[in-house]
Amino acid sequence: MFRRRKPPETVAAVDLGSNSFHMIVARVRDGEVHMLDRLRESVRLASGLDNRGFIGPEAVTRALDCLQQFGQRVRDLPLGSVRAVGTNTLRKARNAEEFLELATRALGHPIEVIGGREEARLIYLGVAHSLADDGGRRLVVDIGGGSTELILGERFEPSHTESLHMGCVSMGRLYFPKGIITETAWRAAEIGARLELQPIEETYRRVGWQEALGASGTMLAVDRIMREQGWSREGITLEGLHLLRQALIKAGDMAKVELKGLSEERRPVLPGGVVVLISVFEALGIGQMRVSDGALREGLVYDLLGRISHEDVRTRTIDGIMKRFQVEPDHARRVEQTALRLLDLVAETWGLDQDHADSLAWAARLHELGLSISHSQFHKHGAYMVENADLSGFTLEGQRRIALLVRAHRRKFPVKLFDDLPILERRPMLRLAVLLRLAVLLHRSRTDTVPALDGLKAKDQGLKLRFAPGWLEANPLTRADLERESGHLKAAQFKLKVE
Repeated sequence: MFRRRKPPETVAAVDLGSNSFHMIVARVRDGEVHMLDRLRESVRLASGLDNRGFIGPEAVTRALDCLQQFGQRVRDLPLGSVRAVGTNTLRKARNAEEFLELATRALGHPIEVIGGREEARLIYLGVAHSLADDGGRRLVVDIGGGSTELILGERFEPSHTESLHMGCVSMGRLYFPKGIITETAWRAAEIGARLELQPIEETYRRVGWQEALGASGTMLAVDRIMREQGWSREGITLEGLHLLRQALIKAGDMAKVELKGLSEERRPVLPGGVVVLISVFEALGIGQMRVSDGALREGLVYDLLGRISHEDVRTRTIDGIMKRFQVEPDHARRVEQTALRLLDLVAETWGLDQDHADSLAWAARLHELGLSISHSQFHKHGAYMVENADLSGFTLEGQRRIALLVRAHRRKFPVKLFDDLPILERRPMLRLAVLLRLAVLLHRSRTDTVPALDGLKAKDQGLKLRFAPGWLEANPLTRADLERESGHLKAAQFKLKVE
């Protein structure tokens, strides 16, 4: 039986943002979430990107020092109770894989990178849980260091998610190097921001919303400045933003800016954040915006709790993809059930757990996804679709794992693709691929007939299948397929025996 994890009482979420790293620790009791601890460090990861797209050594050192501190707080929490994700800078950095290996060791828990729209979904979830449920449609805006997320949604469900390639750090580096601010540079920055916003303006205005909410360090900083300067009594206003713009341009240099409520930590990235915020207000016709304490890390906690309590958005996503591309549900169900039955028989020997079971089940449901494009090479088409789609709930690595299983479920075994995986992932992923291949093979007839499998014995690099007496003789096509499969698996140094 594969290992199921006991639901933890304490959970944590870590957000490796482009400007700051955040961590929250929460206790779950009787379905209620109680925040125990919050940590935040200004790491400025995006500022550490060089012209070639590599995170420089100074930024890496700052990041690892921060994660070691975070790790002291959460290292003893059980596997599966901490969710840590990287965002825009780690999506872009050319040395992200090497950095993540070091970062994972420092934190003591796995770190994965999420796509822009998944980041937007989690931000919305965090904001929604921090507010009273009024049932109205909300616009949520989060300006990070390297990207800006805009989400429309009602209650806890986002309906439109976008991630734009502009943030407080990236815009500052591009238009206000060394903190110098000129009227010309500001106009150029606003034009650049409006060009990013242009593709979504019409859709967002047409759908509309009842309330606009901001969620990020930029929003909190601007809100504080507005109140302490006396420019707004409640929230962020367009009028107040125009006053802030005038003050920044008049000073001409962030070193000379004197604003009540402006922290020294926020000073270097303020102009880039403000230019993005003004552009969002003007592009979408926002007059006023309330600021929320909820953000990505809160969304991570609630999403993690949903997974633990089996309210997993990833399952809904997979089912939606199946329906959209007309994957035959009955056959997908057959293959999934048999794949999980095989997993159940070998999980203890092979050290496979619930996460592996989930990946195998989702790959089984999507293994024929590529048929919506073409029968020829449909396993390759399906893998491409899974890897490149926006799949709510999945990290980029999670999508790649499922895509690899879909790619490897038939024909020649793609050994090179498995050799490219991190060392610790190669063996379990190869084993999952073998189980999926066998499940597909055993259901070639596409009927509900259950294969008469009497036993399955696992070895380190092999499997022995035993069928009921006479069953293989009565099913010569399956026997031939299994013999052919044994030949395919030899390429991966995997032995398949059948009796």
